Amino acid sequence: MELRDIEIFLTLAEELHFGRSAERLHVSPARVSQAIRKQERAIGAQLFERTSRQVRMTPIGEVLLQRLKPAYEGIQEAMAEATALARNPAGTLTLGVMGAQMHDMTPVLARFRARHPSAELRFREVFFSDPFGALRAGEVDAVTTWLPVREPDLTVGVVLREEPLHLMVAADHPLARRKSVSMEVLGDHIVPRLSGSLPSYWETAVLPTRTPAGRPVRRGPAVATFHEILALVAVGEAVCTVPDEGRRYNAQPDVVYLPLHDAPPVQWALIWRTNRTTPLVRALAEAATD
Repeated sequence: MELRDIEIFLTLAEELHFGRSAERLHVSPARVSQAIRKQERAIGAQLFERTSRQVRMTPIGEVLLQRLKPAYEGIQEAMAEATALARNPAGTLTLGVMGAQMHDMTPVLARFRARHPSAELRFREVFFSDPFGALRAGEVDAVTTWLPVREPDLTVGVVLREEPLHLMVAADHPLARRKSVSMEVLGDHIVPRLSGSLPSYWETAVLPTRTPAGRPVRRGPAVATFHEILALVAVGEAVCTVPDEGRRYNAQPDVVYLPLHDAPPVQWALIWRTNRTTPLVRALAEAATD
């Protein structure tokens, strides 16, 4: 028996009227009659006695009702539970964030938590020295990072935000008194060398190897974390480009953040492993998109 035919049988068993059953199921009375006749042929006995005045269940129909009703209700409950789980998945989602990005994601995370209160949200810091390693190792489910990301195994979600690029210099640096600077000044100074497992195209999106005029940008001491960059800049050994979040969350008396008036904005997005698009990852991506 098909699930729809079972539903027709159970409805007729309750209503004992072909017209009312058809109305409840949004089908024609002929469809109800056809389904019942099909079931009776398969069983080899009448399930209902029909007269011009009433419809009554036969003893065999009563037996079938007692067996089918709990099974059908179990199917309905299972479908409802699976649907609810798909819409409100439980479990744990670990989000990899660089620095203080979690604060900038507050609206997205609030929407995600409101929609999926049974899900546990955890955070893990990810460093620019290895932006995709924790994701590929399965230690995090998704990561927020700057664009572009051109990795064949990773999916790039919606752009979360854009922010300007700044130049970070020591407070006593000759550039520190300026209101803004051009990207061209990078050709006159040393910038840190970012060490680790990071694609060159990804690094140069925020720390270029050449100025707009084509002059090389010299690399200096190697760094692996933002606080190492801060220390290097503070003592005047390097200058460094940094997204605006660096200025907002890392104010230091010995460091100045200068707007780079000709730099393109930095875009941040949510990324995840394409073959690990779990219901919770999809839910977070939907919250970000909305």
